[in-house]
Amino acid sequence: MGRTAQPAALKLIKGRGEGKDTAGRPVNPGPAFKRLPPNPPSWMSSEAKAEWKRVLPGLSRLDLLKPEDRAALAAYCEAWATFVAATRQVQEEGLTINAKQGTLPHPAVGIARSAGRELRSWAAHFGLTPSTEQALARGADDGGEEDNPFA
Repeated sequence: MGRTAQPAALKLIKGRGEGKDTAGRPVNPGPAFKRLPPNPPSWMSSEAKAEWKRVLPGLSRLDLLKPEDRAALAAYCEAWATFVAATRQVQEEGLTINAKQGTLPHPAVGIARSAGRELRSWAAHFGLTPSTEQALARGADDGGEEDNPFA
């Protein structure tokens, strides 16, 4: 399968210069979508809506969102909500359950693990993982290229 392609905006933020990616190649800006944040779906859970409100300002400030990203962002937020609910259940009820077969892992442990994997996958698409954050920080304006001996 290979790596998932990054949006042009992320490539440019991490890039070496005006219109260039990290390898110095020109970045195709892609289609001219209107860069407006999508509205959250009305059916989202309250925890997912809270996550939407938390991440939307940062993603919007970086011009990473368009209305067409609504479904993917909703999936990310609902994966977060599932992760939170399962984690809370494990905290309240413990890591194991007593069953006829003996002591077994609590089902919410597997749900939290699965939701965490899905969450990381969706987060990577939006640049919300720690490694992407570091890459964005490296590509940010340092306020003085001429003073940077490593540029």
